[in-house]
Amino acid sequence: MDTHPTAGAATDDPPTRPGEPAPPGHGPPGTLPAAHDTPGRGPQPGHLPPPPRSLPRRLFAPVATLAGVCAAFAYVGAVDPNEPGHYPVCPLLRFTGLYCPGCGGLRSAHAFVTGDLPAALGANALAVVGYGVFAVVIVLWLVRAARGTPMRLAVSPAWWWGIGAVLALFTLVRNLPFGSALAP
Repeated sequence: MDTHPTAGAATDDPPTRPGEPAPPGHGPPGTLPAAHDTPGRGPQPGHLPPPPRSLPRRLFAPVATLAGVCAAFAYVGAVDPNEPGHYPVCPLLRFTGLYCPGCGGLRSAHAFVTGDLPAALGANALAVVGYGVFAVVIVLWLVRAARGTPMRLAVSPAWWWGIGAVLALFTLVRNLPFGSALAP
């Protein structure tokens, strides 16, 4: 048994190393931890929650995102990617002759904007699926922003691996002879 008292023996505070801040709630006697140090307990006395954001402020981010995507689609719809010289060539296609998952994406967007869905699917079917996913996500974001509910899109690692596998399979199949229907 140690007969010499330790630094933490006189108080209930856990010992800390020199230069380390004390753990939350273990400051000098008579002090309370800050509101951000007590998760799940709500605001401390004297701390008020921030006022709710106004509707225009809540809608700014989703509307700005939608406006940017619409502007990009309008540009691709106006400047035909089927005519050479308007857009850069895919570096993977140029140097290896292989189609990447994005090859044909601009032609697909142009056909989609001009209303030619079969041509859009023929240029890059995966991109057309992406347009639909984006439409669903932006509608959810707008509705949640209008209601004042935060948009949290938590995707588990299994979904990311699945998306990666679909992209890899799509790339593989579109570069094989039997998958030429998926090539742009």
